[in-house]
Amino acid sequence: MSTDYYELLGVDRNATEAEIKRAYRRLARELHPDANPGDHEAEARFKEVTRAYETLREPERRRRYDMFGPDGSRAGPEGFGIQDIFDAFFGADPFASRRGPAGPRKGPDAEAIVEITLAEAAFGTSATVDARMPVACERCDGSGCEPGTHPSRCDVCDGTGEVRQVRRSLLGQMVTAAPCAVCGALGTRILHPCPDCGGEGRVVAERTIEIEVPAGIDDGQRLRLRGRGPAAARGGLPGDLYVGVRVSPHPTLERHGRDLVARLRVSMAQAALGTRLAVETLDGPEDLDVPAGTQPGTVLRLAGRGVPSLQGRGRGDLLVEVEVDVPKKLAPEEAELLRRLAELRGEDVAPSDPGLLSRIRSAFQ
Repeated sequence: MSTDYYELLGVDRNATEAEIKRAYRRLARELHPDANPGDHEAEARFKEVTRAYETLREPERRRRYDMFGPDGSRAGPEGFGIQDIFDAFFGADPFASRRGPAGPRKGPDAEAIVEITLAEAAFGTSATVDARMPVACERCDGSGCEPGTHPSRCDVCDGTGEVRQVRRSLLGQMVTAAPCAVCGALGTRILHPCPDCGGEGRVVAERTIEIEVPAGIDDGQRLRLRGRGPAAARGGLPGDLYVGVRVSPHPTLERHGRDLVARLRVSMAQAALGTRLAVETLDGPEDLDVPAGTQPGTVLRLAGRGVPSLQGRGRGDLLVEVEVDVPKKLAPEEAELLRRLAELRGEDVAPSDPGLLSRIRSAFQ
């Protein structure tokens, strides 16, 4: 492929700016990648002729090219791209198809809140939310037209949804396009609007929406209900409804990811000697063995009694933290028994009230 910019464009060295412009426009239409899909050779040549035109279209860069060749011409300002050239000459890419009407737009999205219990969050549930939002007009079935009539093609944009203006400038013919303000870029107009919705195809009303809450959902997460949101104007697709989930606190259980945490209070004797107690789970009460010698803060585990995974893979555990209850007040007999235990274990304890001790002894005589 020739690297001489004049030969690439097919013009002689004395060509005028207008001749260079015409040559480039002809070659650009012939070699543009959209006109030659998959043709890498045409794409490469297109880039070469574009580079040639970028150089020769500017008098100063053309002068440097004539004196020093391609390296000298690149010393000037950069940044004029291929799309800039198309915008300057044609207003847009000449090989792109003309945009059609936008068509009915998608409705806006909406948000709602649903409050559920911890058990419902763990195992899933059905719930309803009440929302006031645009809904499809029943009279016209969302079309916006009086029943028995139909939308008409917009006579301003001829159904294309856009209005184009052509004007001439120093750079040549300029084409600009803008959405049609008369039909809202839809390409159609309603000449006989529905009286109930005024041609909108929707009215505001109260809706009760049923939702399925999946098992394992957590507080603060959101559900996306596609197409369950506000209705769109004139038969467009409804928006989405985002439902935020609030999980009300449980009286005895706390959630930590997939695990649940509970606290179990036992006496000193139960912790020392061991016991078997019922604990509350989401599946109902279950017996839990507290081993002898359990220390305060010990965590006992009930496997598989936590929250199911939101992805449906397994279930967490119930973690039971043991709290040993130390009595603040003791009956005289209880205090005496503890002192005897301390004496047997060789443990020092605070001295007792002698008067109280004598009264305790006399009670046993």
